[in-house]
Amino acid sequence: MKLFFYCQHSVGMGHFVRSSAMAERLSQAFDVVFLNGGLLPAGTPFPGAVARVDLPPLGMRDDATLVSLTPGLPVDAALQRRRDQMIALLNTVKPDVVLIELFPFGRRKFEGELLPLLTAAHAGGANRPLVVSSLRDLLVTARRNQQDFDDRARALCDRLFDLVMVHTDPLFARLEDTFRPSTPLATPVAYTGFLTRGSVEQPPGDRSGVLISAGGGHVGEPLFRAAVAAHDINWPALQLPTTIVAGPFAAPTVLADLQAAAARRQGLTVLPQVPNLVPLLMSARASVSQCGYNTALDLLRSRVPALVVPFAEGRENEQTTRAARLADRGLIRTLPSTDLAAARLAGAIRELLHFAPAMTTLDMNGADTTLRLLAEHASRRAARVRVPVSVEAAR
Repeated sequence: MKLFFYCQHSVGMGHFVRSSAMAERLSQAFDVVFLNGGLLPAGTPFPGAVARVDLPPLGMRDDATLVSLTPGLPVDAALQRRRDQMIALLNTVKPDVVLIELFPFGRRKFEGELLPLLTAAHAGGANRPLVVSSLRDLLVTARRNQQDFDDRARALCDRLFDLVMVHTDPLFARLEDTFRPSTPLATPVAYTGFLTRGSVEQPPGDRSGVLISAGGGHVGEPLFRAAVAAHDINWPALQLPTTIVAGPFAAPTVLADLQAAAARRQGLTVLPQVPNLVPLLMSARASVSQCGYNTALDLLRSRVPALVVPFAEGRENEQTTRAARLADRGLIRTLPSTDLAAARLAGAIRELLHFAPAMTTLDMNGADTTLRLLAEHASRRAARVRVPVSVEAAR
């Protein structure tokens, strides 16, 4: 069977990392065509079993407006080119499944290309593909027009999608926690469990040092600068090494400043980026990071004592909600970004050295459940049998 997978990352790499890991698992049952809409740093790992199509890349400015990342190509022209390219591929490949990441529960600025793509997918009538929306655990809920947004998303989903997959344990979060349309969603919802990447192995030797990270690094500067100052406070008494992973999207000036700071200090190391954060987490005595979906799962699986400083600028509240729920389970500790002063962070790191995270019982088998769920429903659709979709995860 064939599967189209649309993914757009705009600020960080979280959506791409999660989606590419899912695409690799899905390639065990599908020929996957992965439509990548964002800019990828050189050397970004990607599964060899998946065919990736890089669309003219688009990103997001700090004011939430779209920007074309192709020199000389305006945003409108980029959207038109992307739309034509995707529809041509759809008509050529004729997929059994069209999987759209986040839309219509997000990515509203990409509606101009996604609605024509979905309309083209529905043009096949009885022979059309299964159309699925893929969601993380929590959605943003602080838009000015949140009710209107949710109502429109519900209408689009009920009209254009056959299934919504939410990649979380329903004991941790349910879709209705962060999606509240005036009319209930009619499209079936399935909970898959959390999507994790690869295996986790404990390296030999004792854990040592503090690891500082901020996902792709695009919005990590305040955390990095506070971490350097906290290192200066703690180093004389603790001699505790600090490693900062700047991330592929850290501004060159920020990276240069961090590297200069490391050159003047004992025990401070700066890495521009790493292909996988988990090995560093497994060998760290403590971690300080933001609280995106992928980072949170890496923290839980590595069982490192973790302090998270959720990204909460503008109307972003997803990380704050996730961090609070994890902290309530005794899995992490939290520090609001408004408390990110050097002395406060230094003290929180000292306290973290005595914190033992609780064992988690959350379902981490989301990749297996996603594969099985899509394979079953696509096979039944291909056989022209009506698909009875459960509202809970098929475990």
